[in-house]
Order: sequence, then structure tokens, then C-alpha cells
Amino acid sequence: MRYGKEHKQATRRRIIERAGRRFKRDGFDGSGMSTLMADAGLTTGAFYGHFASKDDLVAAVVADQLGKQSESFHSRAPGRAGLEQLVREYLSVQQRDNREDGCPSAALLDEIGRCTDSAKQAYTDGMLAGIENIAARLAPHDPPSARIKALTVFAMMVGTLQLSRALTDPRLAADILEQGIDNALTLFGADEHQR
Repeated sequence: MRYGKEHKQATRRRIIERAGRRFKRDGFDGSGMSTLMADAGLTTGAFYGHFASKDDLVAAVVADQLGKQSESFHSRAPGRAGLEQLVREYLSVQQRDNREDGCPSAALLDEIGRCTDSAKQAYTDGMLAGIENIAARLAPHDPPSARIKALTVFAMMVGTLQLSRALTDPRLAADILEQGIDNALTLFGADEHQR
């Protein structure tokens, strides 16, 4: 049976979405082809009708995950208030404890560094789009002037979330998140934030 173009696109989208969750939970290497396709409700044989290789899927997932993250940024409050929302949501216990629904950087950064150039390029493009969004909120009239600050805070937030996830002491993990919020808002130059 031949399916239409829309069906093929919808199936590809389902594979990418389900693989994104699985990859963030189990990693690229920990996610076998049969598991990825079963998550999407398909057989392993259907994979090659949508992707040339697992590396091709990884690059598509990385681009998709970062694109969604960038889109969600636009739904936040305007200006610096949106930055504070971003920081508080990103460095939250919910984000820490729900890896598969969270940030692809915090879940997959170490693995992306070992991926093919296409996955690394997808990551670079997506990450820079997010940085540009942050910089535009920091300096609306001159976003390039805030790019380094945005990169610095982004890197600190990703590392803070990763460190908090690695700890067995829940109080220490929570303290690290809270200090990360304070540090990010200080670096962003946010007005005294309320708790």
C-alpha cells in the first residue's frame, strides 16, 4: 500500500518526536533502532523509508529539539521578564527530574560532541538561534553586544542542570539549582529578583 506525502511527513514527525524523548532519556547509543521504531509504533524495516541512517535521525532530532526550544522562548513574557522566566523554568526541579521532556543540551551535549558533523552542525545552528533570542532580550537595540553574555549564561545553566542531575543528595542538588538561578540572573543583570 502506498501512502501519500502527508502520511509520510506525519510518520517522519512522529519518529523524530518519539526519538527525541528516547534519546534524552537513554542517550544515542542506548537507543537501539528497534526500540526507537517501536516507540513510534512502526517496524524497524520502516526506518529507511524516512532516514538514510541513525546519524541522519540524530541530526534531525537535534535540529527539531532545539527548534522547539527556541519556539517556546517566544511564548515567554517580553524583555528581561521573559529571561527570568526562562532561567527559573530551566533551573527547576521539574526540568531536572524530567530529562525526556527537557532541554536537549543538558541531556545530550556530551554525546553530540561525539556525533557526525551533520548533528554537530544542527546543534550549532539551533544553539545559536537560542542565543540570538536571549541576546535580543538583553540588548534589544544591539543584540550582538550581548551575545557573549548570552553564551556564558547558557553554558552555565546547562552545566548547572547537568550537575544537579548527577547528585544523589536532593538538598545539595536543589541548592545548586537555586544558586544557578541567582548566578544567571546576576549575570543577566536582572533587577533584584523576587522569590
